[in-house]
Amino acid sequence: MRFAKLGKVRWTSHRDVARMWERAFRRVELPVAYSGGFAPRPKVSFGLALPTGCESTAEYLDVELSADVPVDGGALSAALPVGVDVLALAPVDGAGSLQQEVTSCTWTVEVGDDAPALVDAVLAADTLPATRERKGRSVTDDLRPSVLAVSVSAPGQLTFELATQPRGVRPTEVLAVVAPDLEVGLVRRTQQWIERDGARWEPLAWAPPAATDAPENGTPCPTWTTTTSPSTPRPASAAGAAREVVAPAAAPPPARRPSTTRPQTPRPQTARP
Repeated sequence: MRFAKLGKVRWTSHRDVARMWERAFRRVELPVAYSGGFAPRPKVSFGLALPTGCESTAEYLDVELSADVPVDGGALSAALPVGVDVLALAPVDGAGSLQQEVTSCTWTVEVGDDAPALVDAVLAADTLPATRERKGRSVTDDLRPSVLAVSVSAPGQLTFELATQPRGVRPTEVLAVVAPDLEVGLVRRTQQWIERDGARWEPLAWAPPAATDAPENGTPCPTWTTTTSPSTPRPASAAGAAREVVAPAAAPPPARRPSTTRPQTPRPQTARP
């Protein structure tokens, strides 16, 4: 399952997103399989964790079902918070772990007018040493081998392709080395790639809808599918709008059964001397 994480919801953590999906599965009554043991957990596995504060149109999860039922992506999107939408669905059989199979990610970063100079600085660098804290001690890594490509994709915007192995590298880490005082704007992950035997592909391909598919005059698209853009408003249900809520008639109170307790006989009180 491929989904998007856009807008204010980007400030939620990876663990919070996992809880959102668990609630959404319960709301749509999806028969999710559970693990055994003393504390069973739903069999849901996520791909590479998205850094908090970053948007994405290329997040993935695998969910195992206990029954062969169709999955409605539109219903799932409606059960999720605003900004989290299902983009694509596909059954998988015997697929490996996404965290192990994904080899690189594509990112877009808003950097302002310094975009061309930043590209030159990154490509001209022989090494990009970055120091971080790991298990209570400082570790210095060279990020240059993880930078597979960088270019100016739009005015004030850079596109990075960064390797995920041996460890995932964020575009903000690279920019912090070449321009420590740079104020980075919106960061978005747009693709995750699996590369094998000289070929590469996405776990689930998805392309943003064309401009002609956008709603006109604020009117939502009449059809809702699992590949609808996450920015497209969800159509309201006509049946739901016309449905009246009728309170059920009060049921008569149940008849009381005759009491079977024996009457208590008062005990004679004996005065103490």
